[in-house]
Amino acid sequence: MVLSGSVNDYKDVKLSGKISSDIALFKSIFSRDAVLRTREILVGGVTRCYLIFMDGMVNSASQGETVVEALIEAKIPAGQKVSCEYIAQNILFANEVNETASLPDMLRAILYGDTLLIADGSTTALTINTKGWRTRGIKEPDSERVLQGPREGFDEAAMFNVAMIRRKLLTPDLCIEFMRIGRRSDTPIFICYLGSLVRENMLKELKARLEKIDIDGILDSNYIAECIRDNKYSLLKTMGSTERPDIVAARLLEGRIALVVDGTPVVLTIPYLFSENFQSDEDYYINFTLASFARVLRWLSFFITVSVPGVFVALVTHHFELLPTHFALTVARLRVGVPIASVVECLALIFAFEILKEAGLRMPQNLGHALGVVGGLVVGQAAVEAGIISAPMLIAVAFSAISGLMIPRMMSAIFYFRILVVIACAVWGLLGYFALASVFVIRVFSIESFGVDYTESFAAPRFQTLKDSLFRAPWNFMKTRPIFNKNRVRKSSKK
Repeated sequence: MVLSGSVNDYKDVKLSGKISSDIALFKSIFSRDAVLRTREILVGGVTRCYLIFMDGMVNSASQGETVVEALIEAKIPAGQKVSCEYIAQNILFANEVNETASLPDMLRAILYGDTLLIADGSTTALTINTKGWRTRGIKEPDSERVLQGPREGFDEAAMFNVAMIRRKLLTPDLCIEFMRIGRRSDTPIFICYLGSLVRENMLKELKARLEKIDIDGILDSNYIAECIRDNKYSLLKTMGSTERPDIVAARLLEGRIALVVDGTPVVLTIPYLFSENFQSDEDYYINFTLASFARVLRWLSFFITVSVPGVFVALVTHHFELLPTHFALTVARLRVGVPIASVVECLALIFAFEILKEAGLRMPQNLGHALGVVGGLVVGQAAVEAGIISAPMLIAVAFSAISGLMIPRMMSAIFYFRILVVIACAVWGLLGYFALASVFVIRVFSIESFGVDYTESFAAPRFQTLKDSLFRAPWNFMKTRPIFNKNRVRKSSKK
């Protein structure tokens, strides 16, 4: 038999009923696994049983109390045949015990922290829930901190993450479907949605794309995101991602679908809209006036961070006459002695800020702050005084870089947009800027996310469609959900 590394390779293999042969089968499958453990137990002093499990993945205390102790102390009536069914119904104390004849299911149970029990004379086995591997525990995600609101974050264990979503939505309408992806990793995936809200065609499309994934292993949710997203080579996100259960619950209440992947705290949500890039988790936990003002600032910051460096290059290169006289003279005076062209100077500063940002993120926290101070102040000031760069260009690029931090969901895309704008403005001036802006707008309005218009809130602008995009309206006015779900009524108009 040619093995691909998947547990499904053993779907045609069955237990023989002879315990010595069956134990030899499992030991041959895990012949190079040093943490496989087996333990022989005589049930009722007659029937040989074996427990098979992975050391370090089971809760030893729970296994000892609910399995080992129960088997050893079991009193078997005379003449009673000890089968797996009898053991499950009359002896074991564990909360979850399942009988199976499928060898792939047995292997999955062992690999995922369960204990497998096989009995002499039985062609089936029992999978006993004894999972006990350690997790990080519940803590607030570092990348999604809020000053006001829940302090919970997902863990790497998918079952715990699903439980946290369930705790937010105490309704039987919450549907959770299970599947596995990855030939070798066999990673558990949970599809979560509210049955009365989600569109069936969107759910069907998601399942079809997931079933087409053929890859060795899934170690993070981004593996799946890159395989199933729309516009795979676009710089713009078409799938949402978050580490907060409250955000996932809120998106499910809008008729979206969540993908929980085992082994990562990042949960994917679909569909994803362009306006979500400018939303913050905290917008819904503070007064709507403050949230609306902050959201308008983010839209403005996007315009500033993408446009300012390129427009400044266009003005000093092609349209110097458009600058106010006093300002133009100041810029000209400060550029005297700078040895490089404006466009090269601008691109060099953008790359320098990007290097400082990445270095600050990758270094230990205390060193990262020191690097930001040294790189941003000392090196920048020294470069201006040495005449390598001009102060106006440094201010423009620095202001653009700081504005980009207001939109963390678009940080990677903003870097490329900024570079494209600078090059277009350096070559064609403001004409290049407006041409590129037109291409960007056309492109954004042409994108879809799982059959949903990427800019659905702007397609037919009304108050009800703009109430949670350009600004955050009071909850009293949020009476309808987005158009991509079956039931649009969010809030009754009755008092």
